[in-house]
Amino acid sequence: MLAFLTVLADGVTIKLGDNVWSFGLNFILYLVIAAIVGLVAEGLVKYHLPFGFVGAIIAALIGIWLMTNVIIITGIGDIYLFTVPLLRALIGAIILVAIWKLITYGFARRRYTAHTV
Repeated sequence: MLAFLTVLADGVTIKLGDNVWSFGLNFILYLVIAAIVGLVAEGLVKYHLPFGFVGAIIAALIGIWLMTNVIIITGIGDIYLFTVPLLRALIGAIILVAIWKLITYGFARRRYTAHTV
């Protein structure tokens, strides 16, 4: 772990005009974990979100927020990786992907079916 922290910098700073954005190592790791959780949720539900990889990250980030701040489930143990609760993040991402599938599956299916006469 020490070698991992010495190889990476403290973060990334982006300057565009007068605006300066700084992303620390914790935010970058949060996004990486969200990407993995989002892709796993897509695989478990067997449905792909729009925007591919970015859609999976967004679903996981909203799922993490949903399950840690809005819907709080007590009584289950959780595995934390860099302060990200993995099980709650996965449950939240699965819920979001499943809801998206329920809403859009019928529309996508009707759009791609060929009508033969």
